[in-house]
Amino acid sequence: MRRSPSPNSSPEALFLQQIPKLWPAIKGSLAQVRKTCLRPGCKACARGQKHPAFILSFTRAGKRRCMYVPKDLVPLFERALQNGRQIETLLYELGPRLLQEHRQQRGSGPEI
Repeated sequence: MRRSPSPNSSPEALFLQQIPKLWPAIKGSLAQVRKTCLRPGCKACARGQKHPAFILSFTRAGKRRCMYVPKDLVPLFERALQNGRQIETLLYELGPRLLQEHRQQRGSGPEI
């Protein structure tokens, strides 16, 4: 279980403390799909069953892209997606802390 950081820590210290623990990290989604194979005369494809495959969807240069993920890499990519979501949550949490730190350094403004 992760220890929660001190509420008095600076946003930078909190960020730098958490990031190394969250590698690998990616943003996107992983889906299992069923696809026909390239083998001529495949009985499963002929019956309409198709074959399971995993697809990583992500955005690159504003366009949605997809890539095949080998079955043995699926656990790694699931963990990387979870870590990416945790980093996103951390960034949302650090915004108010950064503003609060800035206000305290200036010596004005209410606490959040």
